[in-house]
Amino acid sequence: MDKIKMTTPLVEMDGDEMTRIIWKMIKDILITPYVDLKTEYYDLGLVHRNETNDQVTVDSAEAAKKYGVAVKCATITPNAQRMTEYNLKEMWKSPNGTIRAILDGTVFRKPILVKGIVPYIPTWTKPITIARHAYGDIYKNTEMRVPKGSKAELVVTDENGRETRALIHDFKTGDGIIQGVHNIDDSIASFARSCFNYALDAKEDLWFASKDTISKTYDHRFKDIFAEIYENEYKEKFEAVGIEYFYTLIDDVIARVVRSEGGFIWACKNYDGDVMSDMLATAFGSLGLMTSVLVSPDGIYEYEAAHGTVTRHYYNYLKGEKTSTNPIATIFAWSGALRKRAEMDNIPALADYADKLEKASVKTMEDGIMDKNLALISKLENKQPVDTETFLKEINNRLAEMMK
Repeated sequence: MDKIKMTTPLVEMDGDEMTRIIWKMIKDILITPYVDLKTEYYDLGLVHRNETNDQVTVDSAEAAKKYGVAVKCATITPNAQRMTEYNLKEMWKSPNGTIRAILDGTVFRKPILVKGIVPYIPTWTKPITIARHAYGDIYKNTEMRVPKGSKAELVVTDENGRETRALIHDFKTGDGIIQGVHNIDDSIASFARSCFNYALDAKEDLWFASKDTISKTYDHRFKDIFAEIYENEYKEKFEAVGIEYFYTLIDDVIARVVRSEGGFIWACKNYDGDVMSDMLATAFGSLGLMTSVLVSPDGIYEYEAAHGTVTRHYYNYLKGEKTSTNPIATIFAWSGALRKRAEMDNIPALADYADKLEKASVKTMEDGIMDKNLALISKLENKQPVDTETFLKEINNRLAEMMK
């Protein structure tokens, strides 16, 4: 068969460890036999980030702005142990954090539902998408230890040098800690618009929750900005497609989520989204079955898997051992990016291929062929745990039939 032609490149961001190995396998086995793949390639492996003083991460994000669609492999965010292991010049920042800041994006994470992988909450028959604000809160915090006898104040100095002060706490009786967090109206507005646009694309209800009854300025600002943008820019659009924007308190929304059937988008502040996305991934079955896409308010998309670089399997791979690592979320990162590229460039054959790649992946798992970790939680009777390469070849057997 003739390969499907692309007109505009994807931005391809390569990564680290086992996911880097799987990245190449996916391209060789599942993509390049069918697609005349055009990418602008950036190596975000930790070695190359160190060589370029992390400039490659910035360059890849700027390329995503230029081309509109990117696909990213999982990468290492270094800690002290990685500093020694990779002989790093410095402890480089999270590539995801850098890219999110440059694109001003919101992270949307959605589970892949597969027959045999039963959610721990049985009412969840449809996926729940987490929308995580990717700026501020404790991820941009300033914090201190405070000795007994100190007084901590919040001080704001305006452009004319005038100070406004508010007491945080008077540490008369003992040592303690303080933390300062911030956010920016423009970032919150970008978060809101990304969520509203994503909901319109998905034709799913959007829920947002904070704790404005306690945090009467910080959290209430999120609530007000969302409400203002919805009323002025999106209310009529939502009503036209029959979906709803719903605000409630964070503790109330937890109860509603647990009792729901799924099928909606749950917008969360940064820390809430970090925690709840992992909770949802586990409750739906596996972090290896969780997709992730960063969406900017001006329509730039960066797709990746929600999981990390699978370090333990990589060390086994280096010993020459066969590994059984789940490649599904990384496959869906590629299929999502190729589908979005197809939509933007009006290439129906490429969109059809992306759909079939996902269907072939799901069918393989529902036929009982999967990695060892999924096999442990699958309720299917006839399961066949296989190594990663065999898994990908089994997917390709089904994909080849669908593509005929």
